[in-house]
Amino acid sequence: MLSNILRLASQNWSSGGERGSTREVASDGALLDAYSRTVSGVVEAVSPAVVHVHVEGHRSGTGQGSGSGVIVAPDGIVLTNNHVVEGARSIALTLDDGSRFAAHPVGRDPDTDLAVLRAVTQDRLPFAGLADSRTLRPGQIAIAIGNPLGFQSTVTAGIVSAVGRSLRSANGRLIDDVIQTDASLNPGNSGGPLVNSSGGVIGINTAMIQGAQGLCFAVAASTAEFVLTQILAHGRVRRSLLGVAAEPVHLPQKIRHALGLAQKSAVGVRAVQSGSPAAAGGIRPGDIILSLDAVPVAGTDDLMRLLDGEKIGRRVLLRVLREGATFDVEVTSVERI
Repeated sequence: MLSNILRLASQNWSSGGERGSTREVASDGALLDAYSRTVSGVVEAVSPAVVHVHVEGHRSGTGQGSGSGVIVAPDGIVLTNNHVVEGARSIALTLDDGSRFAAHPVGRDPDTDLAVLRAVTQDRLPFAGLADSRTLRPGQIAIAIGNPLGFQSTVTAGIVSAVGRSLRSANGRLIDDVIQTDASLNPGNSGGPLVNSSGGVIGINTAMIQGAQGLCFAVAASTAEFVLTQILAHGRVRRSLLGVAAEPVHLPQKIRHALGLAQKSAVGVRAVQSGSPAAAGGIRPGDIILSLDAVPVAGTDDLMRLLDGEKIGRRVLLRVLREGATFDVEVTSVERI
């Protein structure tokens, strides 16, 4: 549909001004009508899969909270934000048609601010499919559907402003591959879907920047699919652990030149947990970790990103700087619980 819109616009613009402003107004109207049909068609198709998430015993301390979610499988699997359901004693879902179901958490991942719920029902529910967010480009249509401020099935539309952004989650970890959009979000939109012009879910709306105009963010569908798969398989997202308290440190130019390092920063070890893989490998407070498996680490976020589930139980090679000299340390990482 979007390609048809662009083709129509191209035909109108390339035909010149033979009829002056009347032709321009007509072509603009046709273009806007096509855009409106695209958005309304997407909303009609996806809205039945968008749920209002009601929470009792919310982490905010208010006793209750609400947000949005999207059903991604007909057996009632729902994606939403972790901060919407964290601390909940009970969860209920309301569908677009007014149907209401209890739900229980399947698993949460604070690191990406995502959570998976399952509706307590034997019915097959309407659902929306996850799209391949890796193909997104700035300028593509983005449609946000949710329940801001308690208003059911509210729709806003805009464009993908940027892709590959990073956003800090509530627990301090960095969420990678975040989509920036100018489709307006408000409290209650959290957990709802960000949808493309084909009706595919390209992201899960997660945050807006207070005081900013049009800066809204969604966790990319590729990340959501990974988290969903991990939670359905393990009840959580599996990640590995070294057992160090770390902080980013600047590398002076003199040291970088002497060691032939291109990176301007690395990971400084502040403390080492007793009995941890790092302790077993001989890592000490004051050491500086330059790389993991030959991949440079410029800060703690780089280190945490590399310590994924595939590293659990595996030996990893750390390049360490200590007292002006570098050496390699082999460490067998364990699962972070």
